[in-house]
Amino acid sequence: MKQLIKNGLLIDGNGGEVKKDHVVVVDGEKITYAGPEKAYAATGEETIIDAQGGTILPGLIDSHVHMMMEYQPVAEKLATPFSFMYYKAAEYLKATLHAGITSVRDALGTDLGVKKAVEEGLIPGPRLQLSINALTITGGHGDGYTVSGNVMDILPSDFPGMPNGKCDGVEEVRKKTREMLRAGAEVIKVHATGGVLSATDHPEFTQFSLEELKTIVEEGRFRKGVKVMAHAQGAEGIKNAVKAGVHSIEHGIFIDEEAIELMLENGTYLVPTLLAPVAVLETAEQVGMPSTAVQKSKEVIEQHKESFTKAYKAGVKIAMGTDAGVMKHGTNLRELGLMANGGMTPMETIVASTKTAAECLGWDDKLGTIEQGKLADIIVVKRNPLEDIDSLANNDTIQIVMKNGKIEKTLF
Repeated sequence: MKQLIKNGLLIDGNGGEVKKDHVVVVDGEKITYAGPEKAYAATGEETIIDAQGGTILPGLIDSHVHMMMEYQPVAEKLATPFSFMYYKAAEYLKATLHAGITSVRDALGTDLGVKKAVEEGLIPGPRLQLSINALTITGGHGDGYTVSGNVMDILPSDFPGMPNGKCDGVEEVRKKTREMLRAGAEVIKVHATGGVLSATDHPEFTQFSLEELKTIVEEGRFRKGVKVMAHAQGAEGIKNAVKAGVHSIEHGIFIDEEAIELMLENGTYLVPTLLAPVAVLETAEQVGMPSTAVQKSKEVIEQHKESFTKAYKAGVKIAMGTDAGVMKHGTNLRELGLMANGGMTPMETIVASTKTAAECLGWDDKLGTIEQGKLADIIVVKRNPLEDIDSLANNDTIQIVMKNGKIEKTLF
């Protein structure tokens, strides 16, 4: 079935001028035409989708999410049956898709069964790229040990399809990387530093040796080039990760000049997740965030913004990511306003959320821009978002969401 989207501005994801009087034609799952309306010979068989004066964009991509969780108080967590998280995840996936996010890279906690359920149409959701679980050192970010001796991991692990990520030393990290790959990991996630939500470490603490990180990268490369994404907030941990060949730095709170130079030399992506510490401070009381997380968020929030601006101005490749799960799913597009506040133009924030994010995920051959031959992941939004990038944070602004040529949401 052919569908013709017309009567809207076109932002194609490449960062050029906004196009007027253009149409997009979809046949099945793919885009077959994107160009001037007068140059397209309509057959009369197309189903017309009227953008009603809004803007047509590529489906947006969030490069850092946690689809199996939203932060909750400890008491509530302890009172929740294990299987309930899958039913909640179905809500999170739908909310993300309806926010205009048609693809995500899951940064830990989602297993292969969830991806299969989305792909086979059992539940609506964005296209998923999985890391399964993150590798972490004993006592590091991702180790839920508390001083009481109890373990309170953010998400359950050690169940079928979700190996535990704790490992120490070259041979253990090699084996654990192989376990993640065996479980279906399409990207390897590693915690190269401590983090804001950790109970027993700090964002500037360095985790894993350079040799351990190189081993993880090597194991991924052996599997037809599986890339590694590194939670890395402290400068030393960021530099170790880049030197080891990590593909993307997540968060990057304490990036320094040397780290930026290394990232530029190696073509390393930055996925800034500016929304994460903002959300911690906003929701701390409501969701029972630990006081340590609140304090660390206060410490890093301005530094985070400064590091983002420094990296952006230097020309580091930036892919949009949010850490959704730390905050509510479906609120992802607040990140674009934060990136704009950090110095990006509104168009650059859209490119970071489409073309550059697709490149970061290795999916740029099929996603990220509106052009002939690509998958028909397309959204239609009210008005021109370049005039008010913060408007995208309101889900009612997202009028139509199409994924693989199928309309998943329409407010028309």
